[in-house]
Amino acid sequence: MNTQTTVHPKLHHYGLTTANLDLMIDWYGKVLGMTTNYRLAVPAGAQHGPGFSAMAFASNDEVHHRIAFFEMPACVADPDKRRHRGMQHVAFEYESLDDLLGTYARLKSAGILPVMAIDEGLQTGFYYTDPDQNIVELNVCNYDNESTATQHMRSASSAADRPRRIHVDPEKMFAARIAGASPRELHERAFAGEFAPARPPHAPALV
Repeated sequence: MNTQTTVHPKLHHYGLTTANLDLMIDWYGKVLGMTTNYRLAVPAGAQHGPGFSAMAFASNDEVHHRIAFFEMPACVADPDKRRHRGMQHVAFEYESLDDLLGTYARLKSAGILPVMAIDEGLQTGFYYTDPDQNIVELNVCNYDNESTATQHMRSASSAADRPRRIHVDPEKMFAARIAGASPRELHERAFAGEFAPARPPHAPALV
């Protein structure tokens, strides 16, 4: 048993409180392929209850749950949410740019569009907001392996030489990929400004 050094556990799941359980389950099912593996309604007036009326546990892989939803009917929207402490965003990684772009096209057909898209050198990320305005990032690594991406990040020793972050239009990237451009070409053309959005994105502040 190791009692001296830090063990590195993997992120397993996270929990969200919501007043819109059905809406959240539906959105995460459409966007991330989350399947609800367990759902429970808490009887009204339950003695020493947990403070929520229902819960649901969902996953998009072999693990029993990756997201836990807790419905609290009294929850209200926070119009000043971005200025308050809390989780800034959560990210999910795809294995290929085609998976990311294909997901973009699928979600667009369902009326779900990103609020912002960025090529930031080490990765390309599309940012969405769920029904409760939590930020969900869908990304793909722009390198062949994560260790190279880590070295890319560590190469920025100060704000002055921070790796560039380029806003992109996912529709332009998708069209270029369909036309035959390779993922590497898309990355280079993004940094050349070819996929710049027609207007600045109206999106929540991101690091």
